[in-house]
Amino acid sequence: VQLQASGGGLVQAGGSLRLSCAASGRTFGSYVMGWFRQAPGKEREFVGRIIWSDGSTYVIDSVKGRFTISRDNAKNTVYLRMNNLKPEDTAVYYCAARRVEIRGWNYWGQGTLVTVSS
Repeated sequence: VQLQASGGGLVQAGGSLRLSCAASGRTFGSYVMGWFRQAPGKEREFVGRIIWSDGSTYVIDSVKGRFTISRDNAKNTVYLRMNNLKPEDTAVYYCAARRVEIRGWNYWGQGTLVTVSS
């Protein structure tokens, strides 16, 4: 499994970005795709996930109403749409994958940096 994250950049507070995670190497119908972030000096934090088979999503409370996760089956790509960005959203964002029946995230993409200026 290969995961390629992209779409990070510099944005002003209140702005939006869409991160992409292109997945390859197998079919992902039995997988969960996740987004994590790591802010400077902090531990990596789970942001949300999407179950590939049915598209159901979950995001953490701090981003609920601002971040949305979606997928494009044809492109084997998962997206993290981030609206109303805040300076505290500044972090390196990572996508990850695991099989539905496994709790640990065993596939990781490289990070993409999101910087939100105030």
